[in-house]
Amino acid sequence: MDFSADSSYLQVSTGSYKRQVYEVPSGKQLVDQAVIDRITWATWTSVLGDEVIGIWSRHAEKADVNCACVSHSGINLVTGDDFGMVKLFDFPCPEKFVSTCFCMVTATSTVDIRILSCFSRRHMTEILSSLNL
Repeated sequence: MDFSADSSYLQVSTGSYKRQVYEVPSGKQLVDQAVIDRITWATWTSVLGDEVIGIWSRHAEKADVNCACVSHSGINLVTGDDFGMVKLFDFPCPEKFVSTCFCMVTATSTVDIRILSCFSRRHMTEILSSLNL
């Protein structure tokens, strides 16, 4: 669940793999894609939406990518999946099948992930590459 920068909108990803955007506080669902496209999000943790199409590999199923988080600077996106992979992308990544900037495999599936506000892309890459999981 993510709020817009002005707290006027809320986005959620449903169990049926749909991204839905609602007005706050009315709770009215927003369906006008042109309006949705103009919203600036304070956070982004959704694996759905035009902004993150590139996180999906050619053979990925809907449930394969479990989590995502955009950096506070809004230029990096990190994802976690069922195969234990943590991947670093540029954000937004609207092109299908983009290659990752960095990928690391952990022992189990990754179900949640966050980027600390004090870290740059260089810091994230250094930390991820130094982990010996």
